[in-house]
Amino acid sequence: MKFIVDNWYLLLLALVSGGMLLWPALRNVSGSQLTPAAAVQCINREKAVVIDVCGAEEFAAGHVGGARNVPLGELEERLPALVKNKALPVVLVCASGARAKRAAAIARKLGYEKAQAMAGGLRAWRAASLPVEK
Repeated sequence: MKFIVDNWYLLLLALVSGGMLLWPALRNVSGSQLTPAAAVQCINREKAVVIDVCGAEEFAAGHVGGARNVPLGELEERLPALVKNKALPVVLVCASGARAKRAAAIARKLGYEKAQAMAGGLRAWRAASLPVEK
């Protein structure tokens, strides 16, 4: 006990270091974001539906193959018509990943428990040298 009292700063340093090591894992504990490679596996293995939440112009400039375009503002109204089976995984994509995160939250609120945003969006998809349709 005397060691702990005399060296409280070492204990604090150990706790802070451990917290910093665990932070990345705890930050994404919900599993709401996929890497491009994990998204490809989800599409191929689980028949995930890919929804691009970009605007029509951005979608026309390039998108993930087989993706359906539903702008973020129209997602609540149009998603139930596009994906009737709520048990199917839904991969949401945008240009950078920010809108897709919001879209994943909206989809989960609508009952799509397997809705996930692709981390980094189309930028990360291209960086992974995966095909883009125009």
